[in-house]
Amino acid sequence: QVQLVESGGGLVQAGGSLRLSCAASGRALSIYTMGWFRQAPGKEREFVAAQSYADSVKGRFTISRDNAKNTVYLQMNSLKPEDTAVYYCAARRVYNIPENIPETYSYWGQGTQVTVSS
Repeated sequence: QVQLVESGGGLVQAGGSLRLSCAASGRALSIYTMGWFRQAPGKEREFVAAQSYADSVKGRFTISRDNAKNTVYLQMNSLKPEDTAVYYCAARRVYNIPENIPETYSYWGQGTQVTVSS
């Protein structure tokens, strides 16, 4: 099993940037497909990024990983108020299944809050 811990969330003004980190322990991240999801109040959890990006964040967010540090990052630029949500990283070891389906991920972090003020 792998344990995931997110960090880096916070309050930022519209147009600003944040970098989220997802540190893994227990297993090497390199054997997993990693994804980022988010959930705003009253809404369902939605896909943000994995090997592809949600249309709503394309061109603004970048996912990267440092296998030596066993950490995945989500660089978020040009943030908008509608990006406000709890952000989760997730890991899975399934293939040939669309990566934007949260139910296909077996491991989740506890989430980190991102709030973008207008």
